[in-house]
Amino acid sequence: MNAEEPSHIAANSDLTRLLREWRDGDGQVFSALIEQAYPALKRIAVRRVGNQNGSATLSPTELVHESALGIMQSPMDFANRAHFFATMSLAMRSILVDHARARAADKRGGGDLQISLSRVDAGDEGGLAVDLLALEQALERLEMLDPRCGQVMHLAYFGGLQQEEIAAVLGISVPTVKRDLRFARAWLLKAMNDGG
Repeated sequence: MNAEEPSHIAANSDLTRLLREWRDGDGQVFSALIEQAYPALKRIAVRRVGNQNGSATLSPTELVHESALGIMQSPMDFANRAHFFATMSLAMRSILVDHARARAADKRGGGDLQISLSRVDAGDEGGLAVDLLALEQALERLEMLDPRCGQVMHLAYFGGLQQEEIAAVLGISVPTVKRDLRFARAWLLKAMNDGG
């Protein structure tokens, strides 16, 4: 056990308390909640924007702020901190897809926004880049085919969670997460190569 763990546990406990208070109707805790979660949200956003190979239209800070504004306006019943981060990650995913759609419309198909699946699974295939919008459509089809695989892929790629964290959030084993990631990555790559 290292010296950082007690403060990390306290921070998790504080975040859980703030989520519970917000869920119970205390709107004044929202700013404290975002302040507490901001470093982790910023790390998620940095990974998401970094995966766009320099073609990002949003900074990580703007992505966090847009996500926070989105959840602030709708009532949320977060079960726990993992649920909160998964929801924020999904909001970031949605914002990035919306921006990619707007950019594609502006450029009438030119200069596609590129992201890489290579970090999702530590495989050796390298940095295959795929169009974000096509990935979004393929991921939606995967989620209909196998909801858990879709969730695992989302939490790994868009949420930036480690395999152990995904296992904890979904209540499954780490080997199951690894199998789901391998399947999801292979399925998505095939779907992308088949053109939809």
